[in-house]
Amino acid sequence: MTSPQPAYKRILLKLSGEALMGDDSYGINRAVIDRIVGEIGVVVKMGVEVGVVIGGGNIFRGVAPAAAGMDRAKADYMGMLATVINALALEDAMRRAGIVSRVQSALTVDTVAEPYIRGKALRYLEEGKVVIFAAGTGNPFFTTDTAAALRGREIEADIVLKATKVDGVYTADPMKDPTATRYAELTFNEAILKNLKVMDATALALCRDQNMLIKVFSIFKPGSLYRVVMGEDEGTLVHV
Repeated sequence: MTSPQPAYKRILLKLSGEALMGDDSYGINRAVIDRIVGEIGVVVKMGVEVGVVIGGGNIFRGVAPAAAGMDRAKADYMGMLATVINALALEDAMRRAGIVSRVQSALTVDTVAEPYIRGKALRYLEEGKVVIFAAGTGNPFFTTDTAAALRGREIEADIVLKATKVDGVYTADPMKDPTATRYAELTFNEAILKNLKVMDATALALCRDQNMLIKVFSIFKPGSLYRVVMGEDEGTLVHV
């Protein structure tokens, strides 16, 4: 009897920097990052090819008050550097878990990470290595959501998975409105018109125009990444 096969062969996982904080006020929570890596390791062992785009809010939050009134481009570059720190932490956690990974940065930081080269990234994925994309798009004024949409398309991922603290997209904030219900699926146009904060508008428009599926789910639910990859009813699917 054959084992069930994953619904997706290659995924782009978008992790927010805040996801690495756990219940801490900022920084990286070691237990949380190890648990997330454990979830990733399960799908890697199944043969799923994984790219990761990571945010930097957990680190930049600590310096954000000092950045108030700062030139926007300069502040965005600071945020990009925060994502490099998170990418290195994620790479180290993967090394300890026996997962081979590579960090590619959109900013030139040759001492600690490779530059982003699409051909190399594709080869690493085909070899079963996890590729961690740092520094967003490398340009100010674009979020890491947009970087996830862009890298997802570039590596020809089957789907962009946005890992959050909430198990999908709701009709209202479930923390404030107990009557809020989860959408099982949405179209891109619905998400944009209803301003449902799935991703920023630029990322949503890019995914819509490129027919790139998005799944929003909670990375804090044990086994959720596995269930998403297997095509089960987990989170919210956004499609054309």
